[in-house]
Amino acid sequence: MLEHQPYHLVREHMRPGDIIAFGGNSLFSRWTKFTTGSVVTHIAVVLHTNMPDKLSGSYVNKIMEATIYNGKQGVMTNRLSERINNYNGHMWWLPLGRQARDRFNQNHHAFFNFMHEQHGKPYDIFQLFGSAVDTFDGHPLLKSISYNEENFSRWFCSELVAEGLKTARVIEDVNSSEVTPIDICRFSIFQGRYVQVKGTSQPIEGFNSLSAERWGKLDFAPNNLMGS
Repeated sequence: MLEHQPYHLVREHMRPGDIIAFGGNSLFSRWTKFTTGSVVTHIAVVLHTNMPDKLSGSYVNKIMEATIYNGKQGVMTNRLSERINNYNGHMWWLPLGRQARDRFNQNHHAFFNFMHEQHGKPYDIFQLFGSAVDTFDGHPLLKSISYNEENFSRWFCSELVAEGLKTARVIEDVNSSEVTPIDICRFSIFQGRYVQVKGTSQPIEGFNSLSAERWGKLDFAPNNLMGS
């Protein structure tokens, strides 16, 4: 169920491991919307919450993302409030569901260690294209055009988040290099309620409806879908 709330009313309820989804209006974002058939074009994960900020004296939430932002590119942490203020498009907060939260809490040390190790790694725009275009994934000769083997020397946004969730055992047995931003939103790991914090009303089609089991594997079959 989609709700609308300003960020300042929900920020204190956010937890590490929750997902922030973006729907942009840039040329690249429009291409992503076209190839994935969704409104979601970018994904980040909540990394730290209620952190004291020395400059402002307030408490902030920080997200980790693989992106191009503010003259930088690669894996970086950013203040969520700043991203909301500066972003041209839609933004949603997707809280982890109870079972996923329990798994995250049991494995949070591994999650934080993994995420911090990725900080500063370069952005991978080429595998992002491959994850979104799956036309030839099953072809024995042409799969190299569109199928991504897992490679974590560079990261694109949903690949980083998927592997982080795997490290926390929220999802398992997926090819993170084949996971798109909308795939993350559709995995059945969230609460039924999600919150749009920026933009005009825009539901995420298929939110929280699919099993992540063996997602992106070459033997992945449609019967892995839940509620379809």
